[in-house]
Amino acid sequence: MPIAPPPGARRPGGPAGPGGPQGGPGGPGRPAMPPRKPGEDRTTQMPPVNRPTQREPELITHREPDDEFLMAGVHDDDDDEYYDDEPELTEEEERRLRKKKIWKRIRIAAFVSIGLMILGPVIAIAVAYPLVEWPRPNDIAASQDKTITLLYSDGTEMGKITSPGENRTLLTYEELPDTVKQAVMAAEDANFYDNPGFDAKAIVRAVWIQATGGSSGGSGLTQQYIKKATGQEDATLTRKFKELVKAFKMSNESDHNTILTAYMNTVYFGRGANGMKAAAQVYYNKPMAELTPSEAALIAGMIQTPSWSEDQEYAKKRWEFVMNQMLQKKWISQADYDARQFPQPLPFEQTQPASLEGPLARVSQQVQNEIDSELVGLTMEKAQKVGVTVTTTIDPKMQQAALDAVNSVMAGQDPELRTSLSAIEPQSGAVRAYYPGKDGLKGIDYAKGTIQEAGSSFKPFDLVADLKRGKGIGDTYDSTPRTIAGQPVRNASSTTCGKECSVKQAMKESLNTVFYDMVAGPQGTGTVAVAEAAHQAGIPKTVRIEGQDRATLVGEGGGKPNAGIAIGADNAQVRPFDMASAYATFAARGVYRAPFFVTKVVGPTGDVLYQHVDQPVPAFDPVETKSRDIADNVTETLKEIPAFSKIGCAGNRECAGKTGTHELADSLNENSKAWMVGYTPQLSASVWVGKDKGNVAIRNKEGKAIFGSGLPGQMWKKFMDGALAGVAKESFPKPVPLGNFNPPRKSDPPSAPPSSNSQPSNNQPTLTSEPTKPSQTKPPNPGCIPGLNCPDPSIDPDPSTSGRPRGGSPGDG
Repeated sequence: MPIAPPPGARRPGGPAGPGGPQGGPGGPGRPAMPPRKPGEDRTTQMPPVNRPTQREPELITHREPDDEFLMAGVHDDDDDEYYDDEPELTEEEERRLRKKKIWKRIRIAAFVSIGLMILGPVIAIAVAYPLVEWPRPNDIAASQDKTITLLYSDGTEMGKITSPGENRTLLTYEELPDTVKQAVMAAEDANFYDNPGFDAKAIVRAVWIQATGGSSGGSGLTQQYIKKATGQEDATLTRKFKELVKAFKMSNESDHNTILTAYMNTVYFGRGANGMKAAAQVYYNKPMAELTPSEAALIAGMIQTPSWSEDQEYAKKRWEFVMNQMLQKKWISQADYDARQFPQPLPFEQTQPASLEGPLARVSQQVQNEIDSELVGLTMEKAQKVGVTVTTTIDPKMQQAALDAVNSVMAGQDPELRTSLSAIEPQSGAVRAYYPGKDGLKGIDYAKGTIQEAGSSFKPFDLVADLKRGKGIGDTYDSTPRTIAGQPVRNASSTTCGKECSVKQAMKESLNTVFYDMVAGPQGTGTVAVAEAAHQAGIPKTVRIEGQDRATLVGEGGGKPNAGIAIGADNAQVRPFDMASAYATFAARGVYRAPFFVTKVVGPTGDVLYQHVDQPVPAFDPVETKSRDIADNVTETLKEIPAFSKIGCAGNRECAGKTGTHELADSLNENSKAWMVGYTPQLSASVWVGKDKGNVAIRNKEGKAIFGSGLPGQMWKKFMDGALAGVAKESFPKPVPLGNFNPPRKSDPPSAPPSSNSQPSNNQPTLTSEPTKPSQTKPPNPGCIPGLNCPDPSIDPDPSTSGRPRGGSPGDG
């Protein structure tokens, strides 16, 4: 191959070259050059042949602009090396070129991804379609409504929970009223008849939300049927894909009417009801065909979260949604919508199958509530499908002791008197006995279904607040009747202390003046500190009464409670069950454990679906030893009271407790509620006595006023003696003294002036708040049983006296 001359060289025979036309050697215009000697002749190229110039073979590094796509990514950074004869690119041009190449690659990747996204699901569905089967309604119905077996704590059988729809027959499409069908579609899939078994937009939205870490549904009614029927509800894309394929297949193999019928025959509506027929019975105790549009709307609204069926606020919200959807679809008229009224369902207790009777029926209800709660992590819907066995905390011996105590003491008493007895094991929180009333599900749960003024049984929480700020049970207070924080305060009877009385003795004699001064006096703890101490011990901040959450230990408008809380009046309204839990914290030496009814849930093959785990929490201080010392000092003031009130435990068993009464409004010698709450190291129990009409006198069969040491105290003693018979006796540990532990002897001068003029000991800062003057009007419906003959809240029987601190009798308060 000829070699090209270097730049600037002249080719022989070319212009100005040797032999060229412009006078090169041998050419015209230039003298001839002298001949060279041998060996000195210059080597020259051969003259070019007149033929077309052939293109050089391309090297691997050579490329034309048209080859850019094929060579993308090859030597991108070395372009200048191979284009020396091109102008050098500027920095901006290089940047644009690189950007162009990057976007080209992104477009290619996007086209490939979109292709896979389109073809991938299609291929996946085509592969999965013949492999899946959708659940048939008859098979699903046969697997539902299984019996749940309840066991006592010792493993013996207590009874069974049966489903309201057990042994039911499936309804046909024609048997379903239009009103009911429309309500269900309005609640779950208003466009059901317009989609092919799934809502594509909703699914895409749900997939995106879940793929980005969120949580979303997206199921149409057909998909919901698949989900509920299979029991697979994990929020995963895999489950969602299988559900979609099954729904698509179900839509292809059956029509919309068949799918809607299957759904309404098998979906869970809460209250143990599978299917709309059973739901109509458990919510309104009527045939499904007689449901009004409003009633059907409420039941349908429960499908979304059936475990919240007793939450009235949630039920109203869902009912409003369904009614609005029915209006939008023109399934109800505007006039019907405007005239709507919330269709209050019947109480849960009145519509359940009577598989258990009396107090055990209430135990069954508590078990169901707990299974449906987040604490257990199961649902009754799943439990009924599986047919589980539940081991409860109820001890058969102690439950029988509760029945015997109530039946023997209440025999022959006023039939209008109501009572409850709750017993909790301090070292675990297990509910060992539960007597919420004699009428079972037909009446009110007087242990957890009502709140009452606690009377003097609330005073230990005053002491907790006092101990937390450095005071001691040996500190003395003025015990004489007087005006404190603008409120006249008296005691139930004279005191053995004289003017000055120690906290320990004042607790024993239940002196109102001492504890009112402790809380509302110039140097008092303040009412908020007392409420906080009660909450720490185990009084919940909110309780559910008649399906509604109610705040406890708060004043009007949710503010701080008034000073009546010092002696268990006014805002000191609590559930009897919670008092047993709070006193169990004292018995457990300052460690709180949430009370519970379910120990274990086992499946039909023996697999453990749930096992309770102990979760102890220091109650009164994050440091367990400090919380223990506070509780032990409280126990020190309570352990003489049962014997002092003549209801001490049998066999000199050491026990502690506090009686309490709430005085009847406008009366000095009558009471409307009476309590006894007490414990040993092994068991805590609370007994309450009252009437459905809260503000009426309670008297025993002799016609005498009932105090805490009367009927409640007698039931408490009889129960404790029977429940602990044969159980080893345990003594309370000796407390570590806090503050002034021992009161001064009468022969010694007082170690400190009364608390109203003294500062807390141990040089700790005083935790005070301006005491709130007791309300001169009663709280709405004070102490009445919700739902039964509560007085009109707008009428106060005696505003001048209703806020007056109440007293009791010696040992009662």
